[in-house]
Amino acid sequence: MKIVVIGGSGHIGSFLVPRLVRGGHEVVNVSRGTSTPYTDFPEWQHVHQVTADRAQEDREGTFGDRVADLSADVVVDLLCFTLESATALVNRLRGEAGHLLHCGSIWRYGASRKLPISEGSHSTAEPLDEYGIQKRDIARMLKEETADGGLVTTSLHPGHIVGPGWHPVGPLGNFDPSVWEKISAGQPLQIPGGGTELMHHVHADDLAQAFEKAIDRREAAAGEDFNIVAPSALTVRGYLEIAASWFGQEPRSDMVSWDDFRGTTTPEHADTSWAHLSRNHCVSIEKAKALLGYAPSYEPEQAVRESVQWLIRNNKLHVESPIMA
Repeated sequence: MKIVVIGGSGHIGSFLVPRLVRGGHEVVNVSRGTSTPYTDFPEWQHVHQVTADRAQEDREGTFGDRVADLSADVVVDLLCFTLESATALVNRLRGEAGHLLHCGSIWRYGASRKLPISEGSHSTAEPLDEYGIQKRDIARMLKEETADGGLVTTSLHPGHIVGPGWHPVGPLGNFDPSVWEKISAGQPLQIPGGGTELMHHVHADDLAQAFEKAIDRREAAAGEDFNIVAPSALTVRGYLEIAASWFGQEPRSDMVSWDDFRGTTTPEHADTSWAHLSRNHCVSIEKAKALLGYAPSYEPEQAVRESVQWLIRNNKLHVESPIMA
């Protein structure tokens, strides 16, 4: 099949595009051309690159035409953040493409009420921000599109994406590199809240696997939405304990209020921690396992450790002691 991947040079596409090439597909990557993939797999030599600024072309009303003109059997949209943009692409591809797959987010769910969170359940509050609202509304629109006999669509909703090449969401729910410096040195962390809040990561290659399986199992995936995460979630305290053990350290922490926590870090890191931890997400992958055959290879701590090791090896993260074998 001919498969167009929109945003294929990012976190997910870096693993998905080589998978699709290995699967024998003709692959076109549509991106701005301002970044290179995080992986250097030889399969990239067989990928046709198309340079496009989606935001600008959406404003001009031409992006849908660009994608439709590529005459793809399958379109994988990894770079869509608004209902308006998603709807425009669906309207243009209706009757032109056989299957549209969209990358959503578990932030389509608000704060948790009952765990684990399943697709279509009422176990969460409303989304907490505009990003989550848009992802929820896109998923609803796509389901309705397929149910009404229009374009065949599927949406996949990852947790916190982890992989070599970028900083993972850390034990405090943010991207502050000093957190890893303190853990590696055995210094205490100021932990907001109770330490039992949950984060649900997923390795980028496991997410790529899910997209590949959804393409291969189009009939099962048609009109469906799927949570895609690791087999388990991490609590703040559990995450800290596991991470400290990598450096041969004992976990050290002081529980503080959110107000006090904000006094220990930057507004950006504090806001990011609140955004991740206040949701307290742990989601179910039973639907993806049953319908797609999704079988994640990474537990969350394995995915994070691989990411942290890459950052250390490439001098992008300073730590006081090396990760133990």
